[in-house]
Amino acid sequence: MSVKIRLQRHGKKGKPFFHIVVADARARRDGRFIQKIGTYNPITNPATIDLDIDAAVEWLNKGAQPTDTARAILSYKGALYKKHLQGGVAKGAFDEAEAEKRFNAWLEEKNSKVQGKKDGLAKSKEEAKKAALEAEHKVNEARVNVRKQAEEEAKAAAEAENAAEEAPASEGEAAEENTEA
Repeated sequence: MSVKIRLQRHGKKGKPFFHIVVADARARRDGRFIQKIGTYNPITNPATIDLDIDAAVEWLNKGAQPTDTARAILSYKGALYKKHLQGGVAKGAFDEAEAEKRFNAWLEEKNSKVQGKKDGLAKSKEEAKKAALEAEHKVNEARVNVRKQAEEEAKAAAEAENAAEEAPASEGEAAEENTEA
């Protein structure tokens, strides 16, 4: 029986969520499986992966073949590296403590990179929010300035109209005074 480590799709249309499972190669994609070893959510940024590394390594040692996507996930989480280190222990290149030390060092480095990406995304999101807020303030200031100019122009036009109405009346009075005199 050929055993595969593969993804089993869940979630609704357009919002995938996957279980990482060990299944018989002949079983349907979302059908029967032997063991669930993790989950994968590609919607989040960075993608959320929850994987039982020890179970994955155990199945890899038993001969389970990961699919391409599952292999990428196992590599990302360090299951393939841990299997590689166990091979070095079996050959006598180093002992189990050294292998565990190397794996933990690699895991710390990987976690720091992921945390750096999360921090960078949060920072860029905050900067985008600030830029949008500044642009909104500029637009609001422009609207206020345009409204003030319109009010000033309306006042100036009203004053000019009043002055124009008073001027002919003054001229008319002056004309009447001239005729009376």
